[in-house]
Amino acid sequence: MFTGIIETTGLVAGIEAEGTNLTFRIESSLAAELKIDQSVSHNGVCLTVTSVADGSYTVTAVDETLKKTNLGQLQIGERVNLERCMPANGRFDGHIVQGHVDQTGICTNVQDLDGSWLFDFQYDPNLAGNVTVEKGSICINGVSLTVFNSHDDGFRVTIIPYTYEHTSFRDLKSGDIVNLEFDVVGKYIKKMLVGYR
Repeated sequence: MFTGIIETTGLVAGIEAEGTNLTFRIESSLAAELKIDQSVSHNGVCLTVTSVADGSYTVTAVDETLKKTNLGQLQIGERVNLERCMPANGRFDGHIVQGHVDQTGICTNVQDLDGSWLFDFQYDPNLAGNVTVEKGSICINGVSLTVFNSHDDGFRVTIIPYTYEHTSFRDLKSGDIVNLEFDVVGKYIKKMLVGYR
């Protein structure tokens, strides 16, 4: 379980295809603190550490993960948002994030407000259970954020300078694909009310 509070970013230093899977080598200041079998969120996707060495570590994404997230589009040198699992005695500074991406969305607009940034996103509302509500929570590329201007197929978020500078939001531009994990509570409520599989 995660909270959507990004600890740091990492750089994609290597990508290797293994059948239908991709193994990523990530350079990060977190590497020295990681161990094999540990779960780490990468742009909101929970992946297992498979090796650690010299300031970097590796994780593998299977075909299903690559199809449902933006990880398959990563290139060497790109920045990814990183968060380790929340410890049992940790604080929920963000919201409950499972590291299970529901679908991808697209950034449709970025507006610099000279002190903060507005980001607009669009997604397919026909996929089961995915819903946003005004002032509700959303996880975008692993970052816990508050929704506003919620509508049937999109929403808006505001990014403060600290988040902008310490996550991959500084690299995000209109047209980019992002990973979306919708609020788990909202998904369960929608299932109870309207049903879906």
